[in-house]
Amino acid sequence: MSRNHRRPSHRDQSEFTRNTARYVNKRFNVSNPFERVLVLLVIAVVVGVMVGVVLPKISPEVGELTGEYAASGPAADVLETLRVDDAQSKDGYDRDLFGYRETDDDGDGCDVRDEVLARDLEDVTFTTPGGCQVQSGVLHDLYTGKTIDFVRGPQTSSAVQIEHVVALENAWQSGARDWDTAKRYKFGNDMYNLLAADGEANSEKGSASAAYWLPTNADFRCEYVARQIGVKDKYDLSVTTKEKQAMLSVLRSCPGQEVPAE
Repeated sequence: MSRNHRRPSHRDQSEFTRNTARYVNKRFNVSNPFERVLVLLVIAVVVGVMVGVVLPKISPEVGELTGEYAASGPAADVLETLRVDDAQSKDGYDRDLFGYRETDDDGDGCDVRDEVLARDLEDVTFTTPGGCQVQSGVLHDLYTGKTIDFVRGPQTSSAVQIEHVVALENAWQSGARDWDTAKRYKFGNDMYNLLAADGEANSEKGSASAAYWLPTNADFRCEYVARQIGVKDKYDLSVTTKEKQAMLSVLRSCPGQEVPAE
C-alpha cells in the first residue's frame, strides 16, 4: 500500500478523537463527558441528514440510488408517458407568438385575465353591474399561501398576476416552436394552464421549469407539478431529465396525486 493511501493508525484515530473533543469543548463550551457525547451525537445526526438530503440534489446518480426519483400514482404514471428531450432550445422565442390576452372565446368582451380573476378570486366585484371586468376580490394565493386583497388600478393590479403554470418559454422549448399560430394562441389563453397568483411569486418564477422553481407553499407543490404534467400531456410537450427528476421528487410524497381535470 502506498504511503499516500495508508490506513489510519490507532495513533491517527486517537489524534482525530482528541482534536474533535477539543473543538467541541471550545466551540460549545462543554466539559462534562456525557454532555460532550450528546453534542457529538447531534453533530453526527446533522451530518447524516445533510448527506441524505443534499447529496441526492447534487448528484443524480445518488438520487437514483436513494429512491429520490421513485414515485407512483396517477400523476407519476402520466409523467412516464412524456417525451424526454435534453436538447431543448429557446431560439426564436417571442412571448407575442402565443397571443396572450388577444382572444375572447366566449365573446363577452373580456380577455382571459378577467376570466381567470373571476374564477380564482373570492368576493368578486365588477366594474359595471352584469359586466365581466373584475374590479376587486380576494385571492388565497396557492403559490405562497398569502391572502391578497385585489383592487383594480394602475398601482395595484400587479399585486395579482395571471400565471402560466407551464411557462410560455418552457412550452416553446419543449415543442411549441413547431406549432402553428392557432395552436399557440390556444395554449397561451388556455384556462387549464392559467392561475391567478401573487405578482412577486410569478415574477420570481419567470419561465423556470420544476427543475429550478417550486412554490414556497409546500402544500401546493404536488398539485402544481401534477398540473404541469397535465398541461404537457394535453399538448404533447416534452420534459428534460432534470425537470422529470424534480417532478418525481415532489410526487414521491403524494402517491395518490391525480392530474387535475379540466
